[in-house]
Amino acid sequence: MVHALGVLPGGTAGPPVEGFEVAYIEPDGSELRRPLADVWAVRFEGVAPVREFTSYKGQRHLPGLWWSSTADGHIGYESWLERDHVMLLDFDPSVVAVSSQPFWLFWRSDTGKGISHAPDYFARRDDGTAIVVDCRPAERRKPRDWAKFEATQAACDQVGWEFRLVGAPDAIVVRNVRWLAGYRTPRHRVEPVVSGLREVFAEPLSLVDGATMVGDPVAVLPVLFHLLWSHELVVDVSVPLHAASLVSSGAVR
Repeated sequence: MVHALGVLPGGTAGPPVEGFEVAYIEPDGSELRRPLADVWAVRFEGVAPVREFTSYKGQRHLPGLWWSSTADGHIGYESWLERDHVMLLDFDPSVVAVSSQPFWLFWRSDTGKGISHAPDYFARRDDGTAIVVDCRPAERRKPRDWAKFEATQAACDQVGWEFRLVGAPDAIVVRNVRWLAGYRTPRHRVEPVVSGLREVFAEPLSLVDGATMVGDPVAVLPVLFHLLWSHELVVDVSVPLHAASLVSSGAVR
């Protein structure tokens, strides 16, 4: 679920309209801190995380690394909620690059107190536009969290980035995409099966019927799921995947 920010709950004071600074780590390891207005063109999708993904005994969150087919590398996450959302960014055909914990955002409250926040993800679309993502379950958003999210929204508005505050995603979509993600690696791209599937599904056809027309489903289905992950073939992931799901042609790559 994506939340549209507006008035802060509980009357919490919002962010300033000026005075944001951004700190980030360049690919060569150098650390920079600059005014927000000076960094709008920085390729934050390629920076190193500003926070470490630590593990310790008894921690409540479950951090880890997601291998991204979009980035051809690992992207960190600090919870299963973040894992689901980085997976969905990886699945989004318009997203061409993603980074985690891309920068620190600094500002001062109306009382002069220094505040900082590190968003969870920065994503770049194929049209050059950018998305900044914060993941937080709706039931765990406290007033001080809302103030930081409102500040991040205001900062993104200043430089033309989209800001998304996301909670638990649709359960059916997540289950379907998680299944397809198991076949996202290039080893599942096998010819001539790829060409055969593209030909068979030039017109909409049920998933298993089409796979059987190409060959032994045991060998063909992993390739089919890979093509569905990469959107070279498409299926409706908003409803449960099953043998009769209609598959059709998608983007040619």
